[in-house]
Amino acid sequence: MAKQNTKQGDERLENVEEALSKTELWIENNQKTLWIILIAVLLVAVAIWGYSRYRDRKNQTAQDLSFPSEMSFEEKATQAVDFATYYMQNEDYAQALNGDGENVGFLSVVNDYGSSKAGNLAAYYAGICYLKQGDYQNAIEYLKKYSNNDKVFAPLALGLIADCYLELGDQQNAVSYYEKAAAKNANDFTSPMHLMKLGMTYEIMGNYAKALETYKTLKKDFPNSNEAFEISKSIAYLEEKMK
Repeated sequence: MAKQNTKQGDERLENVEEALSKTELWIENNQKTLWIILIAVLLVAVAIWGYSRYRDRKNQTAQDLSFPSEMSFEEKATQAVDFATYYMQNEDYAQALNGDGENVGFLSVVNDYGSSKAGNLAAYYAGICYLKQGDYQNAIEYLKKYSNNDKVFAPLALGLIADCYLELGDQQNAVSYYEKAAAKNANDFTSPMHLMKLGMTYEIMGNYAKALETYKTLKKDFPNSNEAFEISKSIAYLEEKMK
């Protein structure tokens, strides 16, 4: 009985080995066909995955179109100012003011978004562009539109208006705006600069007493400023001149 079982086991092992040999032989003879089948299966899988991704993107696009993300009023104004500022920084003042055909310039921003913070800043920049072009009347007009209590920009805007009046020969208005600029949010950066210009304007007008008074105020109130170090010669000159 044991011999019979052993014989049957040997026969099953031989059958398995024979089946494996036939399978190996078939695989070896049909490698090309198997590769084609494998590639086809992979292509089908990729196609199914690609379609699924396309369908998801299409659904997302439909949702985006149904519920668009709108830019706010302030964001649109800010973006427009950014485009125009690029031209101003590159000294292309005409395009900064009027736009480049695709993007609007400062003037359109002031007209369309004048009530926004960016629209207000656009007025300031427009004034600078006109000043750089030598168009002092328009520079004054737009600089006066600028309304802000910023520590630096507010006094600078007033000082630029004074510069424009001085260029136009209107010394009285120049004096008035230099005084406003020096007093506006008094600080060690803008105030001494405008006091210096104020004193120089008084000198141009021949009002040496006011010029001297202004220079002394500058040196007293802002002793650590660059202007204070430079003003001593002007004070000595005027004091000698007025003897």
